[in-house]
Amino acid sequence: MADLDDLGYTSIIDMSNDEAIDTLRQIRLSRRVPDKPRSKTTTTKQSKAKTIKSIDSGMAAELLALLGGDMNE
Repeated sequence: MADLDDLGYTSIIDMSNDEAIDTLRQIRLSRRVPDKPRSKTTTTKQSKAKTIKSIDSGMAAELLALLGGDMNE
């Protein structure tokens, strides 16, 4: 059965202070760099959204019916 010694990594305990600090710094820096650049898909989705400037009573009643409410409440 394999164990951690089979991986071939030097333990931080066995390193000098400078080597250990440098290794930890490299690990932290590698985690801060994003894997791939973010795309701007959220802006395109927002621009395609339908905007309604005003709502008439028929649209309000339809919306209320979709939400499960009652107009007489």
